[in-house]
Amino acid sequence: MISMIFKSSRHYNRRVARNRTDLDTIRAESTELINFCVFFTTTCMTMRFLDKTSRLIFLTGFLLAGGTYVSAQSRPSLPELRQQIEQELARHPGVFAVAFKDLTTGQELLIREKELFHAASTMKTPVMIEVYKQQAQHKLSLSDSILVKNEFKSIVDGSPFSLPISVDDDTVTYKQLGTKRTLASLVYDMITVSSNLATNLIIEKIDARKVTQTMRELGANDIQIWRGVEDSKAFAKGMNNATTAYDLMVIYNKLAQGKVVSPEASKAMIGVLLEQKFNESIPAKLPKEVKVAHKTGSITGVRHDSGIVYLPDGRKYVLVILSKQIKDDIETQNAMATISEWLYLCSAGRQIK
Repeated sequence: MISMIFKSSRHYNRRVARNRTDLDTIRAESTELINFCVFFTTTCMTMRFLDKTSRLIFLTGFLLAGGTYVSAQSRPSLPELRQQIEQELARHPGVFAVAFKDLTTGQELLIREKELFHAASTMKTPVMIEVYKQQAQHKLSLSDSILVKNEFKSIVDGSPFSLPISVDDDTVTYKQLGTKRTLASLVYDMITVSSNLATNLIIEKIDARKVTQTMRELGANDIQIWRGVEDSKAFAKGMNNATTAYDLMVIYNKLAQGKVVSPEASKAMIGVLLEQKFNESIPAKLPKEVKVAHKTGSITGVRHDSGIVYLPDGRKYVLVILSKQIKDDIETQNAMATISEWLYLCSAGRQIK
């Protein structure tokens, strides 16, 4: 066994020398290995003086300690993982932002976290938050009935426009024109199937400006919600909903802590987010027992995903991945899924493949 330790030591030092250039880091990690070897030697000497039962107990403890040591050495630190993620993203056309926060340790991994991106449908989470806030203020109720229509006013000049069904992931609501739906059902469709028609009906009721104001109150200082969807005149004037990865991280962090509107409202909103039907990015490469409460977003050249990841052991973290100027949706989705998988493995204390 001693010879195996020395072989592992030589392999370890070769690996460190190959992958790192920082001499201080090499010395620090080599010192850790030496300390472990000393621990092993002391263990062997101690076991000579123990009876059979005590030896078994002592050896079990040693193996657990050794496993912990190997596991710690095989998974990268967040700074190392950040570098690995940046290298992966550099392989793909586009501009990317990442914001990760471990809600147990408070550790963060941030890349371009303050850069503005077109919000696409990620803005629907702030819209949902405003609905729950106004319900708490008794300005409306989730049980309110809303007339389903497809005519809205541009924020530029008040001229009418309608939504083309061809650009909406929701087709069912268009078949219900002239009927009434509850506000709760529209919120559900806005989040889970990213219904644009439901979104515009909700925004008409709650006022987009109030959504932005609520985001400021939550500490999201750069999210800007101007309007609903498909207002082409507003788009032409650059009046587009915008967000940063950092701001989305802020609001999901507060949701996870039960600090948005109320603990009960936060729990209800997370319940809706857990029903998300589009799972090609953050959840795609995660184990089935890992749950993700999230909202995606996409328009031409843009693809996002953002939310809360729940591990089976009760730990959780927030992850936001934004992109713009991308060329291939499928390639981008796969890259985002890979990054999500790496962060999960790191959070779960597992070796990255």
